[in-house]
Amino acid sequence: MLAECLAGTRILDLTQYIPGPYATQWLSDLGAEVVKVEPPAGDPMRTMGPLDPDGTTAWYKLANRNKVVVTLDLKTEAGRGAFAKLVEKADVLVEAYRPGVLDRLGFAQAELHRLNPRLVHCSLSGYGQTGPWASVAGHDLTYVALSGGLNASGVAARPVMTYPPLADHAGAMLTMTSVLAALLRRGTTGKGCHLDISLAEAALAWMPGILTAAHRWDEDAREAGLINGGAACYRVYRAGDGRFVALAALEPKFWSKFCEVVGRPEWIHRQAEPMPQNELIADLEALFLTRGREAWVALLGPADCCFEPVLVPAEVAAHPQWKDRGVVRTDEDSDRLVEVLLPIFLDGARPLHRRPFRADSAEGVLAGWH
Repeated sequence: MLAECLAGTRILDLTQYIPGPYATQWLSDLGAEVVKVEPPAGDPMRTMGPLDPDGTTAWYKLANRNKVVVTLDLKTEAGRGAFAKLVEKADVLVEAYRPGVLDRLGFAQAELHRLNPRLVHCSLSGYGQTGPWASVAGHDLTYVALSGGLNASGVAARPVMTYPPLADHAGAMLTMTSVLAALLRRGTTGKGCHLDISLAEAALAWMPGILTAAHRWDEDAREAGLINGGAACYRVYRAGDGRFVALAALEPKFWSKFCEVVGRPEWIHRQAEPMPQNELIADLEALFLTRGREAWVALLGPADCCFEPVLVPAEVAAHPQWKDRGVVRTDEDSDRLVEVLLPIFLDGARPLHRRPFRADSAEGVLAGWH
């Protein structure tokens, strides 16, 4: 069972918004017990967006399922004292303060080590704990901008922001991976450690191919390369009913099959035309306008040529692949959430459903941590 992987592992979550909460939630899916420590005002994600009748956003509920939420004011002696007791018994601390904030609250790295030498302490920040941008404010859009990824994404006329947020989710995955590696190391050495994880660098880690192309061949312009819109065989097209389809026939065998099925065998040799393939792209644009999206699915789906419809979000949960795998779950309780479970299948076991977050006190948590 997936939940056996980290059974008995205790994680303190001092994060907010998307990256930290999703990282610790994925760790909870692996069996860890996660206690989210929030200030009296709460995580801003509680109220950022449309509110449910209970005054909390669906975004917050999604990111914090499986967790116990404790409210502590670390600016007070009582709050710091309660938090110190939690640190003494925890295995992992994930926090997302700007560099230096935790020090000012009385929990510098030396103090955390004194309280718990085996603690894996992960500092998740925008630009990392060092460097001239360490204290600079940012969000996903600015992190991706500095990585070069924003300039590389979009249409020829302009960059287009990524959604869902790229750096936030890449940062969440990097945080989870780093914590797991640190716990594995601790199992061998018995020592805790401090992890310095940057959201901007999580996005930057996806960039070596683009950076190398720019270094070798100058700018790799949008809609000019093989997989950024310059190739006719790898693009999004509008169908005749206004909906969209995705063609990804990169390999010659898939492109040939596509051309044969749509009755254009004369296009097969054109896959090798120089990029951007504007004339061939225009030919495919005209072709795809001759049928609606579902008609193209009926024709090209059986052809096995790397073609799929562009699903709108309301269609995703009903797709037969996701229904079979069981990773998309619609919660029919009062919250009406659609969650995506951690897509890890351990010995064939399906991911477990998550439970709603619940509130507790630090004392209540410590009573269960004997």
